[in-house]
Amino acid sequence: MRGPLQMLALVRDTFRESLARKIFWGFLGCSTALILLFVLAVNIDLVEGARAAVTLFGQEVNRGRVMDLDLVTRRILGAVAAFLFTAGLFLAVFAAAGLIPTIFEPGRIELLLSKPVTRTRLLLGRYLGTLGVIAFNMAYLVLGVWLVMGIKTGIWNPSFLLAAALAVFAFAVLLTVTLAVAVVSNSAVLATMVTYFFVLISPLLAQHERIAPLFRRQWARDLTEYLYYLFPKVYDLGNMARLAMEGRAFTTWMPLWSSALFGAVVLAAGLWSFARRDY
Repeated sequence: MRGPLQMLALVRDTFRESLARKIFWGFLGCSTALILLFVLAVNIDLVEGARAAVTLFGQEVNRGRVMDLDLVTRRILGAVAAFLFTAGLFLAVFAAAGLIPTIFEPGRIELLLSKPVTRTRLLLGRYLGTLGVIAFNMAYLVLGVWLVMGIKTGIWNPSFLLAAALAVFAFAVLLTVTLAVAVVSNSAVLATMVTYFFVLISPLLAQHERIAPLFRRQWARDLTEYLYYLFPKVYDLGNMARLAMEGRAFTTWMPLWSSALFGAVVLAAGLWSFARRDY
């Protein structure tokens, strides 16, 4: 019973620190701004109660044609899901930089290690606490947009909530990178840079079948393919969220399980390194 209570205390401590450092409120404020932007950007004109003309940022989505409201809504939600997935991840990684690496600051890490808690439990508690802070804010962002769209159209598409689950999952994988790099380097800047690297390179690697033939060397073509399967599939997970919003089936679940495997290996490496490092 002592173990779960210690873990809960560590998670609660992370929430308190996010409030004290204004990280929680900053993320909440950015999410609210995005929701308000969406309210102003989307305009839906109902025709005969069942059809609609929709404009997004002043551009007519259906190009002058009157379309079924459900179809228009799905197209809008697909685009918004992709945007929220990307924006939410960038905000989340930035926010995590102020929570994970800070525990390795000189003086603080020594104090934490003097407590009657194992290193593995200490780091896992921090990881879960940070994940909880970000998950709350991402859920708020997605639910806010979902409510706005539901109120405007009268159509409540529960599949939109899948965007929140996929975004939190993608962040959980990326957070393992932040944690592992922070353990090795004690640098919040480096941990953030490396994490963003995986986010930025993912769209390129997702096009590996088109990019690989551009290289003259066979080893370069092979490397491009290997990196795609090795690295987390952030871009593909965002695409899965878009497909779900448009009511289309997934062609493969590989991005999900391969990203989970990557995260598990990196998290284990971070925990192993932390358990054996001297402070």
